[in-house]
Amino acid sequence: MASVKYFSEQDVAQHASENDCWIVVHGKVYDVTGFLNDHPGGKKVIMNAAGTDATRQFDAFHNAGILEKYGPSMLIGELGSPPAQETSDAASEQTDDLSAPFGDLIPFGDPSWYQGWDSPYYNDSHRQLRARVRAFVDKEIMPYVHEWDEAKQIPRALFPKCGQAGVLLGILGPLGKKYTDAKDILGVPYEEYDLFHEFIVGDELARCGSGGVLWGLCGGFGIGLPPILLFGSEELKQRIAPDCISGKKNICLAITEPYAGSDVANLRCEAKETPDGEYFIVNGEKKWITNGAFADYFTVAVRTGGEGMGGLSLLLIERTMPGVKTRQMQCSGVWSSGTTYITFEDVKVPKANLIGQQDKGFKYIMFNFNHERMGLTVQANRFARVCLEEAIKYASKRKTFGKPLIEHQVIRHKLADMARRVEVTHAWMEQLIFQSTRMSPQEAMIKLGGPVALLKVQATQTFEFCAREAAQIFGGLAYTRGGQGEKVERLYREVRAYAIPGGSEEIMTELGMKQSLKVAQFLGAKI
Repeated sequence: MASVKYFSEQDVAQHASENDCWIVVHGKVYDVTGFLNDHPGGKKVIMNAAGTDATRQFDAFHNAGILEKYGPSMLIGELGSPPAQETSDAASEQTDDLSAPFGDLIPFGDPSWYQGWDSPYYNDSHRQLRARVRAFVDKEIMPYVHEWDEAKQIPRALFPKCGQAGVLLGILGPLGKKYTDAKDILGVPYEEYDLFHEFIVGDELARCGSGGVLWGLCGGFGIGLPPILLFGSEELKQRIAPDCISGKKNICLAITEPYAGSDVANLRCEAKETPDGEYFIVNGEKKWITNGAFADYFTVAVRTGGEGMGGLSLLLIERTMPGVKTRQMQCSGVWSSGTTYITFEDVKVPKANLIGQQDKGFKYIMFNFNHERMGLTVQANRFARVCLEEAIKYASKRKTFGKPLIEHQVIRHKLADMARRVEVTHAWMEQLIFQSTRMSPQEAMIKLGGPVALLKVQATQTFEFCAREAAQIFGGLAYTRGGQGEKVERLYREVRAYAIPGGSEEIMTELGMKQSLKVAQFLGAKI
């Protein structure tokens, strides 16, 4: 690693011309000479701060992501003197202390156990995993989120990177062990990897502050591949899973139709057997399908039998099959996720692509719903945290009426209301995840279905509240795409993508209470 160069204020001050322009931002020295003519605000804006510490001016107009993206190519050193040489092992011992506080330590910007608080749910393997995923997100995702969102797609090259780093396997968990060469999951042995490790992966990925990027990366993968691994034939698993886990291929789940969303039992997409019994001929439409724009494989709910839940099956349909047509939809948010309208016209699908037993598809779909809804809950609550964290950072530097915003009581009350909602939701998530680790999948599906449905409502309403309050704190900056309010503006648009998909708040509220009452009566509740 190259040694860091250090400069004094006097050194920097000598570079204040258009042909030789340096500035300091947050203690880092940048040579911006070659960037002057490319600066969107014009070169005079930079020249006004040439040779000086421009941190205040930079923070007034930009978010940290700009430096993360463009800064490395212009960074030449740091302001100040080289640090004194360590004479003891104290520093290394502190670095190796996995229980030490982690992250930026913004109040409520991370879960409480990141601050060094004790928790019964996490051990050193969780802390190591947390650090690995955060480092990957900070390097490979965070600097490019706005660019990918505006392009309405994420680069295909990101998927193999995520596959190689183990991030995709981290989303899938031990379920993918047989279909990868990886010896562990992000450094955690397969036998130790639990639902809290998976929770951390989803939570850390959501720090990027974009439902589009998050869904584009793992939305279809996380719900489209598990039904194959849980219920598909071994031949189907071996044929599909390795390329998906490595990031070479993409997969999505296609259930929702123009005619039915939460009412899964009344889906219409039809699959009729050919007279020889070797194929299905599929006709129908699917709508709002995450990753459908670029997926190679579609895990599709089709009607193979009569009306109702008893006539549904799951089929793996491949993009290369004649008759498969996709059209990316223009939605309010999650732009880079590839939300798609799919049409199947006389698609000939081999019987070997049937997932599990014919006419048992409804059971397989229901089996996956708790996991999907918990995933959406994890993302929604972290997005609420992102809004809170961004609001605290902005309020701490923005001044109105002669003092920082955060010194105004009304702003602190907004932040307090955001924080208590986020922390309550996070605590309930941890409680239900812990219960899942103590129950069989069948027991969890029955006992936790109601609470998970209600938790999703709690998370999405918390997300909506925090997005609104953060937008009020940012003011006009949260009404403009890009810039300091970039994350808040984008997340405010994406609230509906969490309050509706995976079971709308209205359906979840009804299901949550109805199912909880049924379970209580079965257990002997005196109602």
